[in-house]
Amino acid sequence: MNQNRRVLLKGSLAAGAVGAAVSAGLLTPKAVMAAWSKEAFEAKDTNAALAGAMGSSDTTASDKIKLKAPDIAENGAVVPITVTSGIDGTTNMSILVANNNTPLTSSYAFGPDTEGYISTRVKMGKTSDVIAVVKAGGKLYSTRKEVKVTIGGCGG
Repeated sequence: MNQNRRVLLKGSLAAGAVGAAVSAGLLTPKAVMAAWSKEAFEAKDTNAALAGAMGSSDTTASDKIKLKAPDIAENGAVVPITVTSGIDGTTNMSILVANNNTPLTSSYAFGPDTEGYISTRVKMGKTSDVIAVVKAGGKLYSTRKEVKVTIGGCGG
C-alpha cells in the first residue's frame, strides 16, 4: 500500500511541475509535442510525401548533401543513415525510401544556428533508393543512394 502512495505522489508532483511550466509559458504545446504532417507520413509516393513535408516536390540535385548509408543492408529493419548538409541556411531535412509503402521515414526542422546533420535508422522493406532532401533558402535540394536489402542477411 505504501508503494502505491509513493507512485501517486511522484506522478502528482511531475504533473504539477509540467502544469506550472505550461502556465508560466516555459513550455508550449508545440515544444512539448512534435508537429508533424499526417498527409506527408501517410502518402504512398515520394512526390506526395515530399509536398506534404516540405511544401513542394521540385528538387535540385546537390553535391553539397552527403548521404551515408550502407551499399548492402543485411537487416532492412535497422538501416543506419547519416545526412550532412553543406548548404548554408539549412532549415529542414527529410529522408525518404522510394520503394517503401509510405516513403517518408522522417522529417526534421532546424533552428537558425543548428548544424545541418542527422543520424538515424530507417526501416526498408526492399532494395530502394534512399533520398535525402534539404530545404535551404526556400529551395529544395536532394541526393540519393541505392541501398540493397538482403533477405535474412545472406547477401543474395
